[in-house]
This record gives sequence, C-alpha cells and structure tokens, in this order.
Amino acid sequence: MKFPIAWWLKLSFINLVLVSVIGVIMRYKIAFSFPFLDQKQLLHGHSHFAFAGWITQTLMALLINNISSKTNNFGYSKYRMLLYANLVTAYGMLISFPIQGYGFWSISFSTLSIFVSYAFAIIYWKDLNRAPKRTSHLSFKAALLFNALSSIGPFSLAFMMATKNIHQSWYLASVYYFLHFQYNGWFLFTMLGLVFSKVEHLPFLQTGMLKVYRYFIVACIPAYFLSALWLPIPIWLYWIVVAAAVAQVIAWVSFIKLCRQYKAELSSLFQKTGRGLLLLSAVAFTIKLLLQLGSTIPSLSQLAFGFRPIVIGYLHLVLLGVTSIFLIGYIVSFQQVMINKKLLKGIHLFVAGVIVNEFLLMIQGVASLYYVATPYINEGLFATALLLFMGAAWIFFATQSGNIPETDLNHKRLLTTN
Repeated sequence: MKFPIAWWLKLSFINLVLVSVIGVIMRYKIAFSFPFLDQKQLLHGHSHFAFAGWITQTLMALLINNISSKTNNFGYSKYRMLLYANLVTAYGMLISFPIQGYGFWSISFSTLSIFVSYAFAIIYWKDLNRAPKRTSHLSFKAALLFNALSSIGPFSLAFMMATKNIHQSWYLASVYYFLHFQYNGWFLFTMLGLVFSKVEHLPFLQTGMLKVYRYFIVACIPAYFLSALWLPIPIWLYWIVVAAAVAQVIAWVSFIKLCRQYKAELSSLFQKTGRGLLLLSAVAFTIKLLLQLGSTIPSLSQLAFGFRPIVIGYLHLVLLGVTSIFLIGYIVSFQQVMINKKLLKGIHLFVAGVIVNEFLLMIQGVASLYYVATPYINEGLFATALLLFMGAAWIFFATQSGNIPETDLNHKRLLTTN
C-alpha cells in the first residue's frame, strides 16, 4: 500500500495550528491578562506539543514516506500505529501539562512518547537495513540514535523530581541536554538525510555529502557543552567544545560550497518556492551556527544564558526559522500536499510571522543586556503570534481543499508567479 503522505501532513498542519494557538494565548497573558491558565504550565504544554505533535510527527511521516519508496513491503500498518500512538501522546501532553504541570498524566504521556520514539527507531532501523544502501541512511540512523539519546534528559528530570533533589545547575543541564540532541541530533540529521535522499542519485555529490555528514556526526556529542559552558568544565573539555563548534561551521561551509558548485543540477530538483524556503532555513541555520561559535567566548556565553529573551529568541530561531521553515519548504518542493494559491499565501504569512518574531525577540534580547525596557514589545510579540496563527491556519485550510492535482506545467507556473 502506498503511504498516504498528504493525509498525515494534513494532521501535522492541524498540530501546527494548535501550537500557534497556545503561542497566542501565552503572548496575550504576557501583554494583557488571562488568569485562567498558569503561564509556566502552558509553556510546558506548548513546548512538548511543538516537539512531539508538530516537528516529530512531521519528521516521522516524511521518513516513512521516504522508506516506502525504496522497499516493496515496508509495512504501513505498523507505522500507522506508531503515528497514531505519537499523536495520542502529543495530545495528552497538550491537555495535561496546562492543567496539572508536571503531574501523573503529563509525565505518563511524556514517558509514553519516548517509548514510541524507541519503537519507531527500532522498526525504521530494520527497514533501512533491508533497503538498498544509501548515504542518506547514515544520516537517518544518526537521527534515530540521537533522538533516543535525548531521552536521558527527561528521565534525569523525572528522577530529580521523584527524589525531590532538584539542583538548579543539573536541572538546566538536563533541559539543555534534551534540547541539544533534539535540535542538533534528531532534527538536524533527519533534515540532512531528507535532502541527501533527493540528490544522492547524482554520483558526483557522494563524497561531498559524506564529508558533511562526518563533520556533523563527530561534532554533535561534544557540541552539547556549548549549552553548558556555564558549568565548571575542565580546560581540555572546553577546547574540545571549541573544536566541535568550528567543525560544525566547516561542515556547513562544505555543504554550501557543494550546493554552489552544483547549483544548476540541484535547482532542477527543487521547485522555486520550495528553494526559497529552504534557502531561508539555511540562512537561519547559518545564524545559529555563528551564535554557537560566538558562545565559546566565556563572557558572551554568560550573557546569553543569563537573559531569558536571548534564550527564547535562540530556541525560536531553531524551532521556527530552521526546522519549521525547512519542513514546509521540503513539503512544497516535492508536492507532498496539494499546492494552490491559498497555500502559498498562508506560507507567506507564516514566514513573515517567523521573521518579525525573531526581529522583535532580537530587539528585546539586546535591550535586556542593557536593562532597558522596550515599549510595546509584548504587544508587538502578541500581534506577531496572531500573524503566525493566521499563517498556520491558512496553510491548514489550504491543504483541506481537495482540489484535483495540478499538472506539472500548472504547478510550475503557480510557484513561479507567486
């Protein structure tokens, strides 16, 4: 049975709308007043659902779609169960965290989501081994491993809470551990693998792709300490961390050179609108790597982790600017949902919201360094959250239109003129 990728992506876009709704509520509470929900508990629901319901759900669907095209008997039924199981745990966290914070139900759903990720990793790994060997499979396997490795963070938090022995430094170290291996492991290597899978039929790219993969894989584990330089680490470990930050930049420069060298061949594989979104995601990723490299300077690292607006801005840069825009760009590039003018307008709104959101967070972060209050910044961020919601909702409704698929000619014309 052919994997119904469009159906699963429609569900993903529903989840993106829900993520944006919670974002609107949170920004409204900050700018005005909304006493019915606890802000911290709402934040937990928002972040857990963004990771599980939007990003992970979409990455799983794209991975399954990728393997389904490479094997005749990939077992859709087992993957369908895993996708629904992940949805159940995601919705469970969305509901339980705002109601009870860290409680029985929220921790239960969070734990179950980790076990779902383990099951997915085992099953997908076996299917990769049965499929013809590809460079992209190395990246996919790394992504699965890092996703499993990231779960040590939540389990560490659960242990601290169960024993009522919560040390602030270890608490933050566990949170950043999870975030690092999600952002720089599970997310990054899946995205690299998805791109590699579309270009690996070009033999002249094989060596270059392997070089990029090797640099990123070597740097991933020590790069965790970029998020923990405020801990008292030995000097030898500090220099390993600096080397990891440099290795990531070298990997990315190598990737950019590869893309520039074979620009004509690569451009023919990606639709124009999709290329634009992927380029925007690449710009955001470049900023992320430069920020990480700058954080190796101890004084800058202390400043960055000492001001919440800067941390929030960085996290949104990765989640929205890098990952979400990449996913939408990839989906559009390969027509995995129905492409129409309404969808493209929704994408434009959403991308505008991402850019304005990062700009305002940057202003707030810089102002906080000098302890300067920024007038109307919370109202501006609330308006931006509304813009993100409108874009996400527009994208969702556009994917529900059920139009007759366009011909390649019409699709090319639509992407070119919009």
